[in-house]
Amino acid sequence: MKKQQPFYRMIFRSLLPVLAGSVLLYSCENSQAEIDAYTKRVQMQEVAQDVESYLSQAGKMKARLKAPLMYRVMSDSQYLEFPNSLHVDFYDDSTRVETWLDSKYGKYFENLDKVYLRDSVVIVTVKGDTLRCHDLWWDQNKAIFYTDSVATYRSPGNNISGGRGMEATQDLKTVTFRSPLGDMVVSSSGFAEAP
Repeated sequence: MKKQQPFYRMIFRSLLPVLAGSVLLYSCENSQAEIDAYTKRVQMQEVAQDVESYLSQAGKMKARLKAPLMYRVMSDSQYLEFPNSLHVDFYDDSTRVETWLDSKYGKYFENLDKVYLRDSVVIVTVKGDTLRCHDLWWDQNKAIFYTDSVATYRSPGNNISGGRGMEATQDLKTVTFRSPLGDMVVSSSGFAEAP
């Protein structure tokens, strides 16, 4: 005949898993905020001050960038951010400055080789051609500037062109407006003359 176990032992064996499970469930005391802090994505960032950087392509110097502050953000798409202005000198094949650019804000997308510029963007050539706009994209691979916003272009002969949407070569030898607003010739006295 089989020996029966005492009643208290049967109850203990049946309640033990329930008791162990309860202890495990209630011992976790992290709030949702603490869990989010442990599992949130960390965005890596590097900071540099008084930056001077050079861009070369195919062994030739193409540009020099100067900025008082730069952030390098490493996330899904890496980018460099210039929140306090930037200045870029573009060089010709003889490493002479042919164009320079100033902007109060810039963002360089490393994977695309494109730069977004905004807030008082000014591009000037050594010949005196000047392009001004609020925001502008610079495609380094194609060596072009383009924008969908309003831009103005002034040539050394005092011709002024403007329009919404523009594309220009990096040296400003070719400037095309998609929706031109008009041309005018400015005399030396500063008043507009009929073309």
